[in-house]
Amino acid sequence: MSARFEEIDWRATPMGEISLRRRRDPVSGEDVYEVKLGDEYLMSSLFTAGEVELARLGLAELPDGPLDVAVGGLGLGYTARTALDDPRVRSLIVVDALAEVIDWHRRGLVPLGAGLTSDSRCRLVRGDFFAMAAGSAAAGGPVPADGAKVGGPVPAEGTARGAGAAPRGLDPETPGRRFHAILLDVDHSPRHVLHPGHAALYRPAGLTALAELLHPGGVFALWSNDPPDEEFGSVLAEVFTETAAHVVDFDNPLQGGTAANTVYIARRHDG
Repeated sequence: MSARFEEIDWRATPMGEISLRRRRDPVSGEDVYEVKLGDEYLMSSLFTAGEVELARLGLAELPDGPLDVAVGGLGLGYTARTALDDPRVRSLIVVDALAEVIDWHRRGLVPLGAGLTSDSRCRLVRGDFFAMAAGSAAAGGPVPADGAKVGGPVPAEGTARGAGAAPRGLDPETPGRRFHAILLDVDHSPRHVLHPGHAALYRPAGLTALAELLHPGGVFALWSNDPPDEEFGSVLAEVFTETAAHVVDFDNPLQGGTAANTVYIARRHDG
């Protein structure tokens, strides 16, 4: 049985101080894993319904595989794990800006880490999802299943490495590669972003650039901690053929009752 509370890791990062903590739930007796960035809680293993539904809803209406999927934001790995549990998924790339978060998975410090890093379909890439989608910054190297890092450091937010901008795309090994689904869970919502540089993605030009990384008929799915946002829904509808906002309800044992997230689903035109 674990100690009642333990700080497993703490690092200073360009985005702020990030920490991985484990505590024992006094009601269930189970270990709860939590990630904080500064004073903000980013994620908790108590609340994974939204992350799971992001992958489930994002892949639900796609045809029979094989499917190539990209995930923005590794976190505790629940979106990636749900995607890999779909037998249609042939390959999965997970992009995260923080090498520290990738390292937690590689070292098995989080419950899903060993399963993700040992799955031959899954590749963890250190890089800025938003800059990679826009082609304005290079990615760090992938972290293969054996945990050996490849490639150099991630450049500063919004800057390019070398003389010119990197080729656009979410796969550093195949510039411009297209995916059947892109699942994004980084910011709190399109209105509440972790970094000002992320905001451009949620505007028509940013979403148009992202849509070009999807196969025709492909799906972009986005997690949000806010209720459905009509204004953002209208922006999605400018770019994508079909859009929907799904409210995901889940139990909230800390406050009692239920809480809710939103998962936006947007499909690229078939032509």
